[in-house]
Amino acid sequence: MRSSAVATIGAFCWAAAAPLFLAANVVVGLAWDDPAFSWATNNISDLGNVTCGVWDTTRPRYVCSPWHTTMNVAFVLTAALLIAGLVLNRRMRGPGRVARWGWWLMLFGSTGLGLAGAFPADSNENLHLLGAVLVFGCGNVGLMAAGCAREGALSARLRPVTLILGVLGVGGSLLFIAQQGMGLGVGGMERVAVFPLPVWACYTGCFLYLTTRKNRSRPIMITG
Repeated sequence: MRSSAVATIGAFCWAAAAPLFLAANVVVGLAWDDPAFSWATNNISDLGNVTCGVWDTTRPRYVCSPWHTTMNVAFVLTAALLIAGLVLNRRMRGPGRVARWGWWLMLFGSTGLGLAGAFPADSNENLHLLGAVLVFGCGNVGLMAAGCAREGALSARLRPVTLILGVLGVGGSLLFIAQQGMGLGVGGMERVAVFPLPVWACYTGCFLYLTTRKNRSRPIMITG
């Protein structure tokens, strides 16, 4: 398969990740009845809990997610799309140690999403927590590292967006760990921590696709 075709497939994988994850958050949340799901109060993980009951000693709340299987599948599929994009577009990573570490950290962060879905919080809290740590730490720090990569790296071409999302993700992670909602609620702050990597992937995937399409449509100049 030609490298351009591989890059296009990788771009589509990235572009699909954030819409899939967002749609799952919305649809599965709407299935909640009593109590209704709150983006400000409830964690994303609450959508994937497989049992009903009071959950979390820090912020006790009643959790009952009728479509938990859908959410956990969405976690895993989102992770698969992110990982596929990183693997298929690895040649665009660019030169230098910073770019390489940024790419690997984002890969670990993507894997964390898959762990969170494969091991719901109320089924295997330790592995679920490991997944969350990978998302919060590796994924967002990886974005910041990728944003500092040398010229020639894909993320360097998108440096402002990459750095802004990385800073948002790291800040959101620290505030979520400190249980500070800053007007968004603790649940809302968790979204600030988790969504930057899928959003970056979606933006980057669309950028790659549009750039490739533009280059293909550019007329060939014949001289001589």
